[in-house]
Amino acid sequence: GSFAVQTHRHIKRWVSPTLRELAHRQKKLGPPKPEPRAGFVEWNERSELFAFGKRLGESFELPLLQRAFVERSFASLEEDKRRKLGIEEADLKMPHNGDLVEKGARIAQAYVEAFLKHQLPKVPQEGLTEIGEYLLSTETLAHVSTHLGTKDLIHSTEYPPSQETLAESLQAVIGALADSSGLERAFLFVRDFICTQLNQKDLLDVWTPKEPLQLLDKICQERKLGEPEPRLLGDCGRNTVLAAYQVGIYGNRQLLGQGFGEDLHTATETAALDALQRLFDTHESRRPFDFGLQLEAKNVRLG
Repeated sequence: GSFAVQTHRHIKRWVSPTLRELAHRQKKLGPPKPEPRAGFVEWNERSELFAFGKRLGESFELPLLQRAFVERSFASLEEDKRRKLGIEEADLKMPHNGDLVEKGARIAQAYVEAFLKHQLPKVPQEGLTEIGEYLLSTETLAHVSTHLGTKDLIHSTEYPPSQETLAESLQAVIGALADSSGLERAFLFVRDFICTQLNQKDLLDVWTPKEPLQLLDKICQERKLGEPEPRLLGDCGRNTVLAAYQVGIYGNRQLLGQGFGEDLHTATETAALDALQRLFDTHESRRPFDFGLQLEAKNVRLG
């Protein structure tokens, strides 16, 4: 009843050293360069553009959306290639997104300004300008553009596209949407994807007044709150490396704001910032932004 078990080696001896050598060579070469999806066999640009519009819940005219993703430098390069191939001058021109970028930038700026004025009525113009510049900065627009999935749709001379290219493509998409579905839809697009970047954002990180005491003095004069007067509320660890001071700022015998710091100057500036946040209603405990707001087109001033 005895039986013998015969083992077989299923992996050849050359496999392990070969894999090690291939891994070593791959490590020497470094990571592969990112390849554009448009270069893959199964890429279908028309389907991708259609899906892009449906993902956003918007209706685009396909030729307009296609042009929104063609960068000016890429169009010039394609025209040069066609010229070298001897194609007739009439067929050389390749449409690019230059005019759509300008239109989209104007629409975005106009709506962001109107939105901020409505949502932050107590903030002075310099603050609104700083917050608007943050929302319309290249970094913010490129961040939004990337997460909307524009990277593989862009026709550019570089891959992956630069931050400037991503930002301009988003502006071009806004311009294409305005031409396809009207200004109202473009305004809602700006509200839903650009203005919402302020959600759960500390506005003090976006706009910090350079001279808070001077600005507070100016605001108190405008609003007739009396001259702001800093007072020491408490301190501990004086004359040590762990000193801490608490300063309150009063106007018309009313506490406007308070702050802490390692010295009196820092504590006073912190208190001034706290007072400005309360006066401008930009404190952390303020009512959240209303991103369901629908501003009428007549209230948005296009430049």
